[in-house]
Amino acid sequence: MLIQLNYEKRVDMTKKKKSLPLLISWILGLAYAIYLVAYFVNAIGTSADAAQALGAGIATAMVTPHMIFVFLAVIFNILGWAGNIRWSALCGAILYAVALFLPYFMFVVVEMILSFVGFAKMKKSPAPVPEQNASGQ
Repeated sequence: MLIQLNYEKRVDMTKKKKSLPLLISWILGLAYAIYLVAYFVNAIGTSADAAQALGAGIATAMVTPHMIFVFLAVIFNILGWAGNIRWSALCGAILYAVALFLPYFMFVVVEMILSFVGFAKMKKSPAPVPEQNASGQ
C-alpha cells in the first residue's frame, strides 16, 4: 500500500504591516464625517424661523453628495487599512477626490493625499496559484 503525501505550500501568515497613511486618513475622514453630520443637524435643528430653516435645508441638500462621498471614502479606507486590501484603499482615495466640493475641498485634500500615498505603499498581493486536483492534471 502506497501512501501519497501532499505537501502544500504554506504562506507565511505573519502579521502584515498596516499602512500608517491610510490609518491617519480614515481617522481624519471619520472625524470630518462626524463634524459634517453634527454641523448640519445642528444648523437645521436650531433654526429660529422658517426662512432660516429653508436656507439650512437647501444648504444641506447641496452638501449631501459631498457627505455621501466622504462617508463612502471612510468606509473603503477602513476596509483597505484593516484588511490590507489595495483596491479598497484606491477606491477610498478616488472617492475623496470626487468629494472635492468647492467650499469644503480643504477638509478632504489631506485625506485624499494620504489615501493615495497609503495605496502606493501597500504591497501587491501575489497572484493566486492555480490548484491541481488529486490526479495531477
